[in-house]
Amino acid sequence: MDDVVHPKPETTPPPRVRLDPRGLDLGGGEILPLYAGAMHYWRHPPEEWAAGLDAIVSLGLRLVDVYVPWGVHEVSSGVFDFGQTNPSLDVARFLSMAHKRGLKVVLRPGPHINAELTLFGVPERVVWDKACQALTPRGNPVMLPVPPLAFPVPSYASDAFHEETTEWFNALGKIIGAMCHPEGPIVLLQVDNEGALYFRDGPYDQDYHPDAIALFRAFLKSKYAGVHELSAAWNDPRASFSRVVPPQYFDAKEAKDLARHLDWMEFHEHLLAHAMGRFASALREAGFRGIPTMHNFPMGEAATPLNAARMAEAIDLVALDYYNRATPGEHLVVFRRTSELVSRCEGAGAPAYGAEVGAGYPPFFAPISTGDSIYTLLIALAYGLRGFNLYMAVERDRWIGSPIDPHGRRRPFADFYERLTRALTLTRFHELRRRAPVRLVIPRSLRRLARATHAFGPLTPALFNVLGAGFRESCLEDDLGLGISPAALGEAYLRAFERALFARGVPFAYAGGESLEQSLRGASWVIAVLAGGVKGTVLTQLREARMEGARVTVGPSIPDRDGAMRLLTSPHDGRGLEVEPLLDASRADALVAERILELGLPTYPVDGIESYVAVHEDQEGKPKVAFVMNPSKSLHVVRVALPGAETLVDVLQPPGGQGVPLESRMTRVLGSFEVTVPARSVRMLAVE
Repeated sequence: MDDVVHPKPETTPPPRVRLDPRGLDLGGGEILPLYAGAMHYWRHPPEEWAAGLDAIVSLGLRLVDVYVPWGVHEVSSGVFDFGQTNPSLDVARFLSMAHKRGLKVVLRPGPHINAELTLFGVPERVVWDKACQALTPRGNPVMLPVPPLAFPVPSYASDAFHEETTEWFNALGKIIGAMCHPEGPIVLLQVDNEGALYFRDGPYDQDYHPDAIALFRAFLKSKYAGVHELSAAWNDPRASFSRVVPPQYFDAKEAKDLARHLDWMEFHEHLLAHAMGRFASALREAGFRGIPTMHNFPMGEAATPLNAARMAEAIDLVALDYYNRATPGEHLVVFRRTSELVSRCEGAGAPAYGAEVGAGYPPFFAPISTGDSIYTLLIALAYGLRGFNLYMAVERDRWIGSPIDPHGRRRPFADFYERLTRALTLTRFHELRRRAPVRLVIPRSLRRLARATHAFGPLTPALFNVLGAGFRESCLEDDLGLGISPAALGEAYLRAFERALFARGVPFAYAGGESLEQSLRGASWVIAVLAGGVKGTVLTQLREARMEGARVTVGPSIPDRDGAMRLLTSPHDGRGLEVEPLLDASRADALVAERILELGLPTYPVDGIESYVAVHEDQEGKPKVAFVMNPSKSLHVVRVALPGAETLVDVLQPPGGQGVPLESRMTRVLGSFEVTVPARSVRMLAVE
């Protein structure tokens, strides 16, 4: 069993809003690009709502992103204030005001919304209800130590928590459920928020709630054909579906001991997808119908149990959050995350969306400058993002640095966002695509293994991922009798190809292991790391990519173990796959050079240290927009080769950086363009 998620009801009505690679299809030929800005109505007096919404419109944004906080609206159990007592809670009025201004709405009703609220928007009575609480291996509540008050997090498996949530959704649906498109402005519905187990996502942090353990046993029963198969996999003759208990800490000594730990990692993925399915069904039953659902993955999602392929069984659109700084290390983090998102979304016919792209920061974070926020947004667009939500567009309490102040007045740097939306519209950017014919594949089994062998106890693996640290820095060094850590070996393999591809200017993207059917579409060359063990389905999908015309390179070897690290009784089928041991980095460079000639791969070489270029094409394959990026601390004069281009025009017309005037129009000289890029900045150039 690969996937077990809460099914969508067969009675789901046909959608009135559909996902499209360019944004949202509203019907009648109208495509809405996903350019949004967040505003929290309940944090502003109603007399300031109009100014905030008007300022959002003035930036060229097309949607307003709206959290609806359960814990703020609930007066007592089952009793809610939607403006009857506190006018700032009149969410229906706020949505109507947005609608009159031509703004569509991304609605985010939780139950978890974070929003820098105490208790993350869940009512106090619910988080302190023991029946709703996630539990540690010792049966204690799982506490989240965040300012201003630590609190016990809810269990995604708890039936009691789901019942409470359903009551909240039903109450909200009676107020604004009828405001879904076309009758109203709601066009996209977020289900929960950043579902990485409330950031207590260590491999053995949670969830040992009785309902979670029951779900775990059902998961195992669906996965294994019978109790004998379970006991063989777990290397435990006493194992049974009715009595099996999840591991409470990592105690594997050899590879044969890993199956139960990897099952627990996989179960966490199933738990979250199953919970999102339950939430989504409850929202539809509450009246929110005919519009796509969405969920946003937080920073470091690759090291969490959030599995986009499984989540997609319950949620229509999986998006990412971005809160990064303009540094060389974080530049690569954004590239890896965004390119993986884009390859998956393009294959599924959906827009790659940044559900939260930081514009400012909460006061208990390390400061993120305006320059950092702008750089992050631009490089995410450069690597294929097709839509974004500025979080926060309008400032409020517990937030610093939005382009619009709490009273709806634009700050000077708001002009950049207006220039950007104007440039995106002028170039019809939402209709373009960054063609990436090379894909680097990371099997899910490798990420599960890295998570299970996390070396720093309760300190979340996601933190290491956010900081750009790899498996070598975050995983246990024990080789489990394999001679070398599979996670470290796999990461070294991928990074060697990454460096070689960047050096030659070949556009490429990452691809997640359980979404290969979508993520490999259109690829000319697929490079898959197979270290330790791998599911047979991954080999099947790689062979299918080969049959569709792609060259497929795998390595360092084809494993003799499955995805649970169990020795195979018969070898994996590697027919048609080219095994590349890749003994040193120079071999990766030589292989990339060979493939450029063999496959006619596009190349956009850059003459500039720590500089990057990304090119976006129209449907005919003609370059239309190029981004030149410099994450370093010094100004770069970069030479960029763009075949077929005669002139580059800076569509953002930024002021000179560091006192250096920047040319707005560049002409090709001797086959390349000379582009001045200030430190930690990006040039967005229209290609003529």
